[in-house]
Amino acid sequence: MALILVTGASGFIGRRLVPALVEEGHEVRAMTRTPEEYAGLGDPVFGNVHDPDSLVGALAGVEIAYYLVHSLDSDDFERKDADAARAFGRVAAEAGVRQIIYMGGLGSDDQDLSAHLRSRREVEGLLAEGGVPVTVLRAAVVVGAGGISWEITRQLVKNLPAMVVPRWAKTRTQPIALDDVIRYLVGVADNPDALGRTFEIGGPDQLTYVEMLQVVAEVRGGSPIPLTTVPVFTPRLSSYWLALVTDVDATTGRNLIDSMGTEVLVTDHSIRDVVPGEPLSYIEAVRIALAETDERA
Repeated sequence: MALILVTGASGFIGRRLVPALVEEGHEVRAMTRTPEEYAGLGDPVFGNVHDPDSLVGALAGVEIAYYLVHSLDSDDFERKDADAARAFGRVAAEAGVRQIIYMGGLGSDDQDLSAHLRSRREVEGLLAEGGVPVTVLRAAVVVGAGGISWEITRQLVKNLPAMVVPRWAKTRTQPIALDDVIRYLVGVADNPDALGRTFEIGGPDQLTYVEMLQVVAEVRGGSPIPLTTVPVFTPRLSSYWLALVTDVDATTGRNLIDSMGTEVLVTDHSIRDVVPGEPLSYIEAVRIALAETDERA
């Protein structure tokens, strides 16, 4: 078993990943900017990806490092994420890390990618600049309690009896259950077939955002939501709309919404050869996420 560092250990994915790694028998360092407040499994350690000096101690002796941080809540997120990834890859190489595992975003390189997706793609390359093999898992919407994309969906359905939605709401995407994301993240760790490779991950369903909203309404036991599509609804206006009816801040919302006009679907299923198993359907993922949300409330 390996000594593993999980950045963003108290975040949406990190707080589920750490217990899964511990259960597999790994020794886990949970990196956070506030280790004194960390209450999860693993050994809490201070680290800040925007402070390279703080990474030296956090990465000392580490064999595998998960990179699960981003700066979407900043207007300057592209530069901040690029600087952080470059520094993390360099310090990881100096520490002798054998593998970096990163959660990126779905989307073809020949598409007109949003700033958010371009940044995710850039981070993949910058993490690898130091020479450590990087395993990338590219996903679209991750469905799980506490996730930003899921919270947008859940809160819109909960708070609005009817909606005026932007044109991007008819764009197709391929959501994936948080349980499957964790299964893939654990499965590629220290896996020789995953070193230096990029995988696309998603559930079995290809849905528009409108269809995703209607499924959530159905699972919650309600009637279908009356929806009207507005052709002119800019990302900035959309982000203000989200901020009014959800607790997602406008900057994060705008950076996410920029990506929602791009169709992001899985075209390569090679992850199933490396980490076998059938992913959960969207309706199954929604049921689990709603149950976990109710439990946390």
